[in-house]
Amino acid sequence: MFVSDFRFELPEEQIATQPVEPRDAARLLVYERAQDRLSHRRILDLPELLAPGDLLVLNDTKVLACRLLGRRASGARVEVLILDRDGPLCRGFVRPARKARTGERIPLEGGRLTMVPLADLGGGVLRFRLEAPAGRDLGAVLEEVGRAPLPPYIQRDGGEDPAADRARYQTTFARVPGAVAAPTAGLHFTPRLFEALAQRGVERAFVTLHVGEGTFAPVRVERVEDHAMHAEWFDLPEPVAAAVAGVRQRGARVVAVGSTSTRTLETCAVDGGLVEPRCGETALFLHPGRPIRVVDALLTNFHLPGSTLLMLVAAFLGRERTLAIYAEAVRAGYRFYSFGDAMLIL
Repeated sequence: MFVSDFRFELPEEQIATQPVEPRDAARLLVYERAQDRLSHRRILDLPELLAPGDLLVLNDTKVLACRLLGRRASGARVEVLILDRDGPLCRGFVRPARKARTGERIPLEGGRLTMVPLADLGGGVLRFRLEAPAGRDLGAVLEEVGRAPLPPYIQRDGGEDPAADRARYQTTFARVPGAVAAPTAGLHFTPRLFEALAQRGVERAFVTLHVGEGTFAPVRVERVEDHAMHAEWFDLPEPVAAAVAGVRQRGARVVAVGSTSTRTLETCAVDGGLVEPRCGETALFLHPGRPIRVVDALLTNFHLPGSTLLMLVAAFLGRERTLAIYAEAVRAGYRFYSFGDAMLIL
């Protein structure tokens, strides 16, 4: 298979740059595989679409406020996305990286932080030092001024309210800090939706996968099978393994919320559609030809052309069926990507 086989045309106006409010009002395209049937619903309809005894598995990673804006002495804008930090020493994307000079002092967020480039690591990534004002704790200042690490296609002019984006680019159940991007299928869930699902008898469990820099990386190979995923840290605790075993005993379904929950479950798969408790790193790449062993149903947003996320959907449906459904989503005006609508594969 070639990456070009997963391209499709998407009108720019269907790329969502603002979230729908309330979260659970997003549209939901439902595809039932056994009946080869499409329907158009809302996220709020999930309790009707799932059955008592089904298990929702969600990713409870918490997105770090790791995006910072600044200006050089020339007035040129600088954007920083921290990928990892060890005290004041950081590694991250810097735009434009090619103009950063080693030792240059660049004020960020109105001078509340200072960045000092140390080394160019290639691919737009720099190693740099962050400095807080004298007497201030660096972590505390980052928590105050850091912005949500919104995807590059969501443009902000720097004058927006960072707190609003930080709140909306975070699931309502986020618990474990460590992600540099949101598990976007989880953004649709609200307390009232969880309550309705519980009344329906749908159970839920939480895994953790810290979405890493690979989510920003395009596929640069021609053949799908040649792509290597970035490793990401995950944790699937024993109660989740027990919950999956319970699903198998009662003949219900494991419903993964998002690609990250899916990759975590499939990383931990053992025989019989079960999972074993594990914690570590995964670079699992799911695509057509790689069997899905645990996940019975998938709730996911609509993804970029040629992306590994689209290929994951095709692992469930096949390439041709996936592209046909995406063509229908485009025709029907669904909103795409992180702040967009969703689809449910049953």
